[in-house]
Amino acid sequence: MDMVSHPGQQSAAPAPASQPSQQHKPVSGKKSRWTKGEGLRILNTILLFMVAMIVALIALYVALSGNNSENKYVDKTKFQAIFLNGGQVYFGKVHSLNDKFITIDNIYYLRVNQQVQPNQSSTSSANQDVSLAKLGCELHGPTDSMVINRDQVLFWENLKADGQVTKAITAYVKANPKGQTCDTTSNTGSTTPSSTTPATNK
Repeated sequence: MDMVSHPGQQSAAPAPASQPSQQHKPVSGKKSRWTKGEGLRILNTILLFMVAMIVALIALYVALSGNNSENKYVDKTKFQAIFLNGGQVYFGKVHSLNDKFITIDNIYYLRVNQQVQPNQSSTSSANQDVSLAKLGCELHGPTDSMVINRDQVLFWENLKADGQVTKAITAYVKANPKGQTCDTTSNTGSTTPSSTTPATNK
């Protein structure tokens, strides 16, 4: 039976075809490796590490260059004199020198013997007999090497071959070709050959 449309009567709109429901694209299971904040933190950490490494390298370079610049002044063919804060002076061969310590061996030092003349007061008649002693025969029996804290050192210097101290050392070595012999019967446990006397003040 034919459907006749009457004027003024709207025909029923055909039912829309069923549309497939919109489906969201599946989200990948892999997330971003790090967020923006995490990336900045990692970058800052790397930069701080690099800055620390640069500062450490600069400090090491300054330390080594400073030591090398001072070590080059040590004349290995000569003796050196090490002057300490307390007034003590040691003569020997400097082997190592840095901002922490100075290592020397073949050591000598000045020893002052005061002799009081009879019938005179001790304050006016004390004669200072200065002699050069070889380290090793002291009561505590030290070895012929010494490590000196650098903060105890006022200054050090090379000694000339024709100086009194070097001449006294040369005379001592010539008089003792077999090395040092300690006098165990001495009260101090130390002997000083007369040839090691560089100077006498009277």
